[in-house]
Amino acid sequence: MVHARSAPSTPRRSRTATAAVTAALAAGALILAGFSGQAAAQPTAPDRAPVADDQLSPGLLKAMNEDLGLSRADAKARIANENDAARTAAELRTALGGSYAGAHVSGTTSDRLTVSTTDRSEVATITGAGARARVVERGLPALDGVLKKLDRAAHGTAPESVSTWYIDVKHNRVVVESARTAAARAFLDRAGVDRSEVTVRHSTAQPRPLYDVRGGDAYYMGSGGRCSVGFSVTRGQGTGGFVTAGHCGRPGTSTSGFNRQAQGSFQGSTFPGRDYAWVSVNSNWTTTPMVNGYGRGDVRVTGSTESVEGTSICRSGSTTGWHCGTVQQRNTSVSYPQGTVNGVTRTSVCAEPGDSGGAYVTGTEAQGMTSGGSGDCSRGGTTFFQPVNPALQVYGLALVTENGDDPGDPPDPPDPGTWAAGSSYQAGDTVTYDGASYRCIQSHTALPGWEPPNAPSLWERG
Repeated sequence: MVHARSAPSTPRRSRTATAAVTAALAAGALILAGFSGQAAAQPTAPDRAPVADDQLSPGLLKAMNEDLGLSRADAKARIANENDAARTAAELRTALGGSYAGAHVSGTTSDRLTVSTTDRSEVATITGAGARARVVERGLPALDGVLKKLDRAAHGTAPESVSTWYIDVKHNRVVVESARTAAARAFLDRAGVDRSEVTVRHSTAQPRPLYDVRGGDAYYMGSGGRCSVGFSVTRGQGTGGFVTAGHCGRPGTSTSGFNRQAQGSFQGSTFPGRDYAWVSVNSNWTTTPMVNGYGRGDVRVTGSTESVEGTSICRSGSTTGWHCGTVQQRNTSVSYPQGTVNGVTRTSVCAEPGDSGGAYVTGTEAQGMTSGGSGDCSRGGTTFFQPVNPALQVYGLALVTENGDDPGDPPDPPDPGTWAAGSSYQAGDTVTYDGASYRCIQSHTALPGWEPPNAPSLWERG
């Protein structure tokens, strides 16, 4: 059996950085006086567990070869490195707290993980975990504050000629893309954002939702229209189904499967604002931890650890099958004709109508469901996916995985009188938030960032 390996000269990261973090905290001598910029990773970690041949789909490796130009060995090494990077970044995010400013990978096999911090004293913690450290000016909370101002300004009315806005962790900036600089500046002014806090980039892209149980399979809505299955899920005791894109259907919309047989119906859906939904299936359908490989071998799903920027990622959809690219930016906002969608991830993967809702994976880790984009798979393009974990949390779902691990019980329902993201509110409902009372003036499903004080179009003080 052949295992994927990094280049011999490259330090390897530990799958679990906890021990390395602890050691680094004790190694104060590693902090250099006057440090700025980037520090090289330290070879402190033992070898990681390799990726076995039987864990990866031939179709996934072939798509990575076709779209990313990677050999089979490099593709396997990249997947293993990216799994390590995701876990290390998650552990460092917890260890660094408010000073954490994002992470990204680089190199042909993603063998270099860089983690940014606003606190020089955390350099040893980062390098001790096997990553490179970069000291930057702005932490994620500050960048996210700017992004939320833009999201609030776009709520209800999409900004003219402005296509997307996102946090670029690699350059420690918030970026707004627009076909017209004047339109972008008007958007910033409307949001109350200082122009010095944002980089405006020219883009003529016009993203749109990609309209026209196994991830990537086709399903049909009501009397017409086709989308793609995201991932198999369960809810409670024995209720099976799948997650997909919210723009594909509304609660109550019936579905039929790839074989045109009765399948189920939408139980929850959010679009715009977010772009996720879940469909329950009838007893004739069995959920599986698989994503359709379209003749190249199905991909097993083993978990849903989020990838970092720069990671390779592949998509399965019922129109174009398998295609791969890289994660460009997470926590992106995109302006569709139907309204703004927040919290999606931007990628270089192509997609076409009918691929909507389909599965994005990195290796065997579920990442999200196709939302929309621009371009096509003949000329190339940009797509956005809705991360899967927020959808699981909002609807109280559990991902169906190959190893059968229990992802944990769904979160306890919030107190009925306390505002909570993911709850549905009707006009006239009253809630409390930060000790104040609010009355709902427009029916909606609450999303992060739509807290009553921040959403005057949805709530008024009681």
